[in-house]
Amino acid sequence: MTKTAIHVEDLSVIYDQTVALEGVCLDVEEGEYLGIIGPNGGGKTTFLKALLGLTKISSGKIEIFGQCGQPFKAPLGYVPQFSGLNKAFPMTVEEVVLTGFISSAVKPFFKYSKAQKEAVKDFLQKVGMLNLAGRQIGSLSGGEFQRMLIARALAVRPKILFLDEPTASVDARSREDIYQLLKELNKEMTIILVTHDLLAISSHVGRLACLNSKLVYHGEPQLNEKIVTQLYGCPVDLIAHGVPHRVLKDHEGGCC
Repeated sequence: MTKTAIHVEDLSVIYDQTVALEGVCLDVEEGEYLGIIGPNGGGKTTFLKALLGLTKISSGKIEIFGQCGQPFKAPLGYVPQFSGLNKAFPMTVEEVVLTGFISSAVKPFFKYSKAQKEAVKDFLQKVGMLNLAGRQIGSLSGGEFQRMLIARALAVRPKILFLDEPTASVDARSREDIYQLLKELNKEMTIILVTHDLLAISSHVGRLACLNSKLVYHGEPQLNEKIVTQLYGCPVDLIAHGVPHRVLKDHEGGCC
């Protein structure tokens, strides 16, 4: 029997006088691959941070594997949209992934264990970067950098992996490599992916959630004109690799 990994009930988040999320209700089953789309400022990143306990909720309830209240016992991995890593800092790929083992309870003179160092090799193998373990992070491509961050998130051995725009600044080949990697990781864990990439939505994720402060749609990853109009204010055509790729039915009138 499938377990409910995430249960969200009437979730609202308000910053000062600004409503970021309002009345969001959503269930995510264990092993699901959920894509989240929506306009800029629609609350996608806020939603992820609320699930992770990084943002205070104003009202509502979040349960992770039946547990209500933070910190959650289930290990959660997170790949943020903007990494705080300074690419000019002299660190190797291996050293960055090792930082995934550091917790808030770390003590002075902390040292990584032999088992942790061995585990890093496994994580880098999973993301196809074992041969780059000793590479300085400043020399990595955008796609390599993102795969390194995914490897770091694996250090907690997550039951749920959250990713915020992991393909936003990578080339088409690297983007496809990341999606193939996430497909493999989804065999072992639940994945929640925030993206603006409609092609990914139509061809990779298992289910889709559309957020614009409120939950506009949650279901199969097949958009129609009505859903997109509610979400963005107008119908949208997807252009991929210079070739029109229509994922919505034909529409009349202009588009924003």
